[in-house]
Amino acid sequence: MFGRVTYEMMSAFWPSPAAAEMMTDAAAGMNAMPKTVFSRSLKTTEWRNARIATDDLVTELTRLKGEDLDMSIFGSGSIVAQAATAGLLDDLQVMRVPVTLGGGKRLFDGIPRSFAWRREEARPFGNGNVFLRYRPG
Repeated sequence: MFGRVTYEMMSAFWPSPAAAEMMTDAAAGMNAMPKTVFSRSLKTTEWRNARIATDDLVTELTRLKGEDLDMSIFGSGSIVAQAATAGLLDDLQVMRVPVTLGGGKRLFDGIPRSFAWRREEARPFGNGNVFLRYRPG
């Protein structure tokens, strides 16, 4: 799952020869997997196996969850906020990268109520990044 901004960023990189050279397996996987883009302004997609969602986000995610598919939302904080608010997130996976940007969106912007999250996994990396996985608790 992508919002338009994340989709445009990802679709500019993963189908490229540079992605295939730098991360052969990851590029092949990203290019082969089905992709759903939630956008009100995007009219077409060029990336293989990508489609624009035609229903509203909650309706579309509910339909896809009914098909028992493994799904991930890449970036797209507004999609995460809407899915969390509708009770459609099974887990939340976050990669914390220790970089100070000085601005931007907060992780949970747009979620209108508080949620309790139970940490299921924390995996630090040598570069300072930390992978975190939570479940609604």
